[in-house]
Amino acid sequence: MSAKQIDSLGAPLLVSWQITRDCDLCCLHCCTESAPGKRLDDELDADEAMRVVDDMVRNDVPYVMLCGGEPLVVPHFFAIAEALGSAGVHLKIETNGQRFDATVAERLARLPIRSVQVSLDGDSEAIYGRQRPGGSLAKAHAACRAVRAAGMPLEVTFAPTRINIDDAPRVIERARALGAFRFNTGRLMRVGTAARLWNSLEPTTDQYREFRAVLEREAQIEAAMELCYSPFDLAEAMRRSVDDPPATLLVLPNGWVKVAAVLPHICADLRKATLAQAWQAYRDAWRDPEVITAARSAVEDESKHAQANRWRMLLWSVSEPMEAR
Repeated sequence: MSAKQIDSLGAPLLVSWQITRDCDLCCLHCCTESAPGKRLDDELDADEAMRVVDDMVRNDVPYVMLCGGEPLVVPHFFAIAEALGSAGVHLKIETNGQRFDATVAERLARLPIRSVQVSLDGDSEAIYGRQRPGGSLAKAHAACRAVRAAGMPLEVTFAPTRINIDDAPRVIERARALGAFRFNTGRLMRVGTAARLWNSLEPTTDQYREFRAVLEREAQIEAAMELCYSPFDLAEAMRRSVDDPPATLLVLPNGWVKVAAVLPHICADLRKATLAQAWQAYRDAWRDPEVITAARSAVEDESKHAQANRWRMLLWSVSEPMEAR
């Protein structure tokens, strides 16, 4: 077996934690299939979530991203964020901005926040509302301003669809005006809700060609905001992961650990396994022939991405403490 960089690390460098499937919006492009009332029946409760937090701290995880769904709908969101932050763990918060006001910003600003990322999928209420039913663009803009007013770094993300892709230049300029240091985008992911609506959401070849031209042109502008659009699609990211898996654990709302966002494979259950065991299981997964075959297939055939949320445990996955195995 060839050595991989992750083999030299005693813990993940990043834990991306989807703390709920519940959300206050019904976004057409949602890769996690989140929406109002879509909370999973077996999501970690507050006590279970805090045990995971304690385990992250014990294992010296340096960076945690709290996302969802919408993390701010979770009653114990602040308990998680503040426990991690008070232990010195750096945080990124992904939010749609609908509940993110000055009070939220001031509370988070006391913590080691690496960034707050707000989704801006349009530069008019009409376009934004079509892609994010139930959402207010004005609230999202207000959230961005609250982030900056509290002195926190702001990232903006943009998911291109047939609905909003022509708005990209205006959203980029808006992000600059709001003080974002980074603008994240790339090809629409064929995962979750987007996969079900693919035929009506996927941008055309001509739209993508113009979108790339816009990004390349905007990236040349001398400004403080970085445009991040590489890897441009999931297949490209997966191709890189096969040879050099990221030092990231993707934790689902029920504590299951996914091998990769685009794959359905689960390698551990944090209700029953420690973070250290889950990290070892993740590293082992990237040598498993089933995982490697699935990853290469996902690179070659984009339609396979649509099965990413049909989770399945690997036969050897860590789903109980080692001493009980």
